[in-house]
Amino acid sequence: MKLTVVGCSGSFPSAESACSSYLVEADGFRLLLDMGNGALGELQRHIGLYDLDAIFLSHLHADHCIDMCGYFVARYYRHDGGRCDALPVYGPEGTEQRLTTAYADIPSATAMSEVFDFHTLKAGSFHIGPFSVRTEKVRHPVEAYGIRLEHAGKSLTYSGDTGVSETLHELADGADLFLCEASFTHGKEDIPDLHLNGREAGAHAQRANVGRLVLTHIPPWTDGQQNLADARMVYGGPAELAAAGAIYEV
Repeated sequence: MKLTVVGCSGSFPSAESACSSYLVEADGFRLLLDMGNGALGELQRHIGLYDLDAIFLSHLHADHCIDMCGYFVARYYRHDGGRCDALPVYGPEGTEQRLTTAYADIPSATAMSEVFDFHTLKAGSFHIGPFSVRTEKVRHPVEAYGIRLEHAGKSLTYSGDTGVSETLHELADGADLFLCEASFTHGKEDIPDLHLNGREAGAHAQRANVGRLVLTHIPPWTDGQQNLADARMVYGGPAELAAAGAIYEV
């Protein structure tokens, strides 16, 4: 598997990065995990606008899904080559309605589903293209899911947005790469069931015995280096901060 960080900023884009979006490729199949603010533009640095095979939306907060509205425009109004076939989109219940509401002036009540083939996420195991997928609900104010992808004996876990969560540990257990949010700062913010801090992300990684920890979804007002130092205090493996454009072979 090849993981490309399209965007990794939390809450809103930073000067260096769009919001959450991660491209995972295997066997020529391209799966995008989230499409937050600014991600659609950055995605085109890495692949063609119409080269995606599926999209997974961890939850329906704007910094994880709002660029789907722009992508709707690109797919629905495409003139060169005609309208695109419906692209599989896996998201929480109400994803189509959320995007329709966000777009506001949709051409018809069914237009969104004419270019996106919506699949409602539930906790469980299934396949997306060549990937074996497991999803579990994590702890966040809205319905939110973490995801584990497996392919050719390798595994990658993406936390989405979550507070401390037992199901996240289960998804990350033994993963080769753990892409984990670390929005809060240890000793500063303490809001249950919202986000992790660097130390909590590191503790999840240590307990799950992951091969590599990549901290992501760090808002512009948060000191990423402090969060990384906090994670390294409790996690003994290789750890680093996600950066837009970074590529990982898993």
